[in-house]
Amino acid sequence: MSRPRIVIVGAGFAGYRTARTLSRTTRGRAHITLLNPTDYFLYLPLLPQVAAGVLEPRRVTVSLSDTLPNVRLVLGEADRIDLDGQTLHYTGPEGEDGTLAYDRLVLAAGSVNKLLPIPGVAEYAHGFRGLPEALYLRDHVTRQVELAAAADDPKSCAARCTFVVVGAGYTGTEVAAHGQMFTDAQVRKHPLRQGMRPRWMLLDVAPRVLPEMDEKLSTTADRVLRQRGVDVRMGTSVKEATPDGVVLTDGEFVETRTLVWCVGVRPDPLVESLGLPMEKGRLLVDPHLQVPGRPELFACGDVAAVPDLDKPGSYTPMTAQHAWRHGKVAAENVAASLGLGGARKPYRHRDLGFVVDLGGAKAAANPLGVPLSGVPAGAVTRGYHLAAMPGNRVRVAADWLLDAVLPRQAVQLGLVRSWSVPLDTSSPELARVPGGPERRQEESARSGPGAAIAADTHDGGTGAGSSQGRAGEEPAKGHPGSRATQDRPGSGTAQRRSEEELAKGRPGAEPARNWPTDEPAKGPVGGGSAKGHAGGESAKGRSGGESARSQAGGESAKGQPGGEPAAKNRPGGEPARNQPGGEPAAKNRPGGESAKNQPGGELAKGQPGGEPARNQPGGESAKNHPGSTPQPPPGQPPPGPDTAPGPVKRSDAPDDSAKGDS
Repeated sequence: MSRPRIVIVGAGFAGYRTARTLSRTTRGRAHITLLNPTDYFLYLPLLPQVAAGVLEPRRVTVSLSDTLPNVRLVLGEADRIDLDGQTLHYTGPEGEDGTLAYDRLVLAAGSVNKLLPIPGVAEYAHGFRGLPEALYLRDHVTRQVELAAAADDPKSCAARCTFVVVGAGYTGTEVAAHGQMFTDAQVRKHPLRQGMRPRWMLLDVAPRVLPEMDEKLSTTADRVLRQRGVDVRMGTSVKEATPDGVVLTDGEFVETRTLVWCVGVRPDPLVESLGLPMEKGRLLVDPHLQVPGRPELFACGDVAAVPDLDKPGSYTPMTAQHAWRHGKVAAENVAASLGLGGARKPYRHRDLGFVVDLGGAKAAANPLGVPLSGVPAGAVTRGYHLAAMPGNRVRVAADWLLDAVLPRQAVQLGLVRSWSVPLDTSSPELARVPGGPERRQEESARSGPGAAIAADTHDGGTGAGSSQGRAGEEPAKGHPGSRATQDRPGSGTAQRRSEEELAKGRPGAEPARNWPTDEPAKGPVGGGSAKGHAGGESAKGRSGGESARSQAGGESAKGQPGGEPAAKNRPGGEPARNQPGGEPAAKNRPGGESAKNQPGGELAKGQPGGEPARNQPGGESAKNHPGSTPQPPPGQPPPGPDTAPGPVKRSDAPDDSAKGDS
């Protein structure tokens, strides 16, 4: 008799625990396959310490292959699920398609950033959901402090040393607390202008910090933040983001080059494609974590609306504690359904308390309901994390010890660029790279004006939206999960929605203009509507728009509407001969020709007054044959050792229009 096939989608807290428990329960009597975009489990609660330089990135990752015996790891992102045929279709890391057949399917895909229709946020903010985003923030903050220390203009210095964090839940509170300590340590080495120091702002529409937690924890966290110098503003959020800063809901304009979006999350859109009963974006399951009417389908973690048996009529919140416990129960019930385990069990839980690391020896905790603060809370918090981590405990403890006795290394490696970690992404665990399977990275994240789903704007208060209930406000930490695509709901095979369909409804938008930047930003200081939103200008660099100006000294890429090949910026100024069409990146090196689209240069092709846009009606055919070297998104600096990580710029809008923790 053949062994049953079990497929698990996502290796976050829920998916990892499911795989580990099934491996131990079945003991080789079932084929267990784990589909995940990365080869590691991410312990998300310690991510703020990575951004602050306390821990090295690999310390918070646990190898899936090393810790999950008898589990086959498949790298990829789920595209669609054929419920009737019991097959799952996915895309591998190099763009290849694959199919997995199953007898039991466990959906633990986790969650993605919650985006609200606030002008400029999708363009100018960065999330905090994966390692690439943490590494980018660490580099960016370091760079801003260094540039501020060298700035002659007091206004520029103040803007670069102002860091705005939106969302005072678990993640935002820890990011602001660790960030203030990190920058204070930096300015001791790079003193700022007399009387100036880094300024961190924590915003939320809620009445207090950590609104979803015990009030004593909230009071402790608020006190520590204010003592450390964090500007905590409750009942206030961002009304609009611009290249120069943010407009707050109280009308104040804050000049800044850094906007960190920690508002919250929503379930991965993969479950929307199934056409099954949903509850606020989550798949409805019974107390055994099984989808009614589908005995082969289970769901757990952030994508599952699990009934809370202790609170009839409600569902368990999207937290890491629940996800971890969901995984164990789901695994036991899957094994029971196959005759490989004992009887089925319903999911019940009891809160053991919460811990919040505020940096250094400061923390807030209430283990078993006992409120703690100061050093005792710090010891409990770190002890809890060491106990909860499924690996790397000795390495983490060693890093903590070294951080206590040695200064932190404040250097920017430049490994993650701004455009590779956009806020508008369904794969925060993957950095966007030139030539990657952009189709999977660019689709499915609903963002921009009017793109927030009902659950985002009506069901959970956020740091930037409604002040109603806060369910799902904060990220359920540790859900790298499989990135899903936006699919059409259907009863059988879920069809993937095309990128063009997803982009419809986005008003004509102008691409983000290089913010946060390393040079003083040029743009409106509040007031007018944010470009890239309804009423804004048409996308510059697109056919029918103005001359492209976002590429410093360079041409827009050929193969894009209205563009030429990648800029001629190879060392020595010689054209790269492996580019489609033979023409290289913009001639912007010393001794080279003047950059097109710059003063004294030629007009960008495909722009008014220029040559016809290639690949447009009346123009030459696109020179982007398969096998050519991929280029970064239009308007972004091409990769190279001498190009610093740049600012965020939306690169996933189609050409036809600019269309909640423990």
